[in-house]
Amino acid sequence: MPTSAADPSLQVSALLAAKREGRAWSAEQVQRFVDGVLDDSISRPQAAAALAFTLCRGMSEGETVALTRAMARSGQRLAWPAEGGPLCDKHSTGGVGDKVSLVLAPLWAELGARVPMLSGRGLGHTGGTLDKLEAIPGFRTDLSMGALHSVLDEVGCFISGQTAELAPADRVLYALRDETGTVASIPLITASILSKKYAAGIDALVMDVKWGTGAFMPTEAEAQALADALLRTGAGLGIHMRAVLSPMSTPLGRAIGNALEVQEAIAALQGQGDPALVALTCALIGDPRAEALLASGAAYERFCRMVRAQGGDPTAPLRGLDGVRERVVCADHSGDLRRLDALGLGQAAVLLGAGRQRQGEAVHPGVGLLLLAKEGERVEAGQPLIRVLHADVGLDAALSLIGAAVEIGPA
Repeated sequence: MPTSAADPSLQVSALLAAKREGRAWSAEQVQRFVDGVLDDSISRPQAAAALAFTLCRGMSEGETVALTRAMARSGQRLAWPAEGGPLCDKHSTGGVGDKVSLVLAPLWAELGARVPMLSGRGLGHTGGTLDKLEAIPGFRTDLSMGALHSVLDEVGCFISGQTAELAPADRVLYALRDETGTVASIPLITASILSKKYAAGIDALVMDVKWGTGAFMPTEAEAQALADALLRTGAGLGIHMRAVLSPMSTPLGRAIGNALEVQEAIAALQGQGDPALVALTCALIGDPRAEALLASGAAYERFCRMVRAQGGDPTAPLRGLDGVRERVVCADHSGDLRRLDALGLGQAAVLLGAGRQRQGEAVHPGVGLLLLAKEGERVEAGQPLIRVLHADVGLDAALSLIGAAVEIGPA
């Protein structure tokens, strides 16, 4: 319910003074802030100041829980039938070559969970699950609520886009954080992630918190701090949560790019997965049966059912692959492959058209990179290291980034 600003403590000046001085907001003050951002009774400059003070002064655990709940309640909260397996979801803080969701959702459903997965699009060097799935001809990521219920009931899982009615306060605040350089606040990151998950009506959530050059959190210690904040806030909201920290200084798996990552995910579902991809997927699910079930290929049929239920054709050639050209990057000398930097390779894929630098840009489904060697392997001079699939856009700049991202040292 909207709060009244008649109480002096709920006046904008009082909110800003408290946060500037490092005093915690009450739950009513948090609600007043969220309501004011949505109804414009708090101006954009005032909201930006509050975000800047929060970045500098932080938020208490109680404030973060209150902010998350208020943001979730700013829009629709989804509800699912009580009967059936637990409602489980997974969220990644973003990485390069991260196609885990495509493998995890059908595998988890095969293990008895219901997986109503609401995902997003890529921005910057990190890929987006929806962009990957749209490389499958006909696959729809804009399902209505009725369709979401139908697919979940029929298949046990879906992967679709978030509805406009879900946590609208987060969209406003995230845009402001992006404009004002306040994205890096752990309480604000926590509230942004969990407000949407709380509004999605799930019972359990596993977080893949990444760290490294290709991740939002550059160090493991920072990733642990974010994971701790997420777990504390989730507990305050009544969501059963786990967190797994995973490195992201080198890409996950061998494929970077939308259709290429779908191919790699399908290989994993058919029991032929990259070991790092398989290990992380099973660690996130946390069920001792997961690895053997994935190796059996049983989850692939459920993936195909999900694709068909969402309008796609799992037997059709993936979009964009038939029109791309190839350039192979080879080792210029022999030695150990010391580094395949995730950030540089992710940025190279964006320049080729696999990702977007601004919201709303189109992506090319077929371009990207295929890693032919992995970090730690011995390579010889002239050995192919990376296949670059391109559409004659951004190739020279991408090759420059790839060259800087690869380091070969003495054995």
